[in-house]
This record gives sequence, structure tokens and C-alpha cells, in this order.
Amino acid sequence: MLDREGFRPNVGIILLNQRNQVFWGKRIRSHSWQFPQGGIDRGESPEQAMFRELHEEVGLKPEHVCIVARTRDWLRYEVPDRFIRRDARGHYKGQKQIWYLLRLVAQDWNLNLRATNHPEFDAWRWNDYWVPLDVVVEFKRGVYEMALTELARYLPRNENRNRYLRTGNRPRGQEHPAACAPSALFNASGMELPPGAMFDPDPQAGFQATDGRNKQV
Repeated sequence: MLDREGFRPNVGIILLNQRNQVFWGKRIRSHSWQFPQGGIDRGESPEQAMFRELHEEVGLKPEHVCIVARTRDWLRYEVPDRFIRRDARGHYKGQKQIWYLLRLVAQDWNLNLRATNHPEFDAWRWNDYWVPLDVVVEFKRGVYEMALTELARYLPRNENRNRYLRTGNRPRGQEHPAACAPSALFNASGMELPPGAMFDPDPQAGFQATDGRNKQV
């Protein structure tokens, strides 16, 4: 399913360990590395999709993590035509994503790249928060930069320097890192977001049905 502009709703996941290193996965049978991500199914909230994808791609369950924060709005990237199935060209444009920052509260051995019969990764490692964007497929790099920059304010002060900006520029709000307490993040509208954030209670609003054959990239 797509929105009116041709973007498929999606979630991205930045998973931290206790040293504020991030899960960095190598896409199966390729030389590119990325964060876990996946589409939001009809009837799912972004959070429900995030937990489903977390298990499908890295084998973790909700009790293995806590939610630190999420991006305030959708972040979009366009997919070049050469990566889109021929029958989807003309109406599929790319992905729009809500990004979640999670902290692992379990042991590394709970990670399992073969949790399903359709693995997305064939290797993984812990990497510094400011991941090397040159190993990310080119059309996703802008979204990675935006997500990492927005969510960096929730890291401890010594990790909260934006290396993609000029020296001296820092993300706003960095003096208020979030506590990792999932039960405190929920309210009547769904979730407490960063200052100035907006909550999208119905990610399906405005979507149009598709034949389900759009390639997720």
C-alpha cells in the first residue's frame, strides 16, 4: 500500500547496546550495511510494525529492548527506477519512515539473524553511533543522516556530537537525554515524542491499496 504521493509507510530501527554502539547489519548476499527496517502492514501502528520487524530481522522480542525515542515525523527517501519492479514504476516512489531508537536490555546472544525463513542480514556487528554512510546504499544516506541527527539528542552528552554538521553545531535539545523506560513513553494518544513532535495516530490514512508486489528497498 502507498500513500497518495507514492510512498510506502515503513519503520527504521537504531538499536543501542550499553556502550551506545549500534547494531549494524550486512544485507544478505550484498556488500551494503544498514539498520533494520520494514514496511507497516495495513492495520498496524508504527510501533507494532517496529516490534514485528525487530523480531523478523534480528530475532529480538519486546522484552529484550526498551524504547528511547522516535522521530517526530515521517522521513522520506526516493528509490531510483532501476531498483523498482517494472510493474510498480510510475506509482511507487519510495519509502516514508518513522525511526525508533531502542536500547538492548538483554544479552547479545538473543540476537538471531535466522529468526524467520527470509533473513535480511547474513552478518552483523556493533558499530559507533555515527555509522559510515559510504557503505549504505546511496539513496538512503540522507534519511540515515536525518534520523541519526534527530535521535542523537537522546544519547549521553559525550556521544551527542553531530559529526555530519560543521564543528560547533549541535542538535537542539541535547541537554535533555531521554530515560529508557518504555512504560513511561505511552499516553492516551499513543506515545510521548520529542519536544515539538507530532503523533500520527493513523499511519494508514490516505493509503491506497496495491497488488503487494512492490519491492521494498
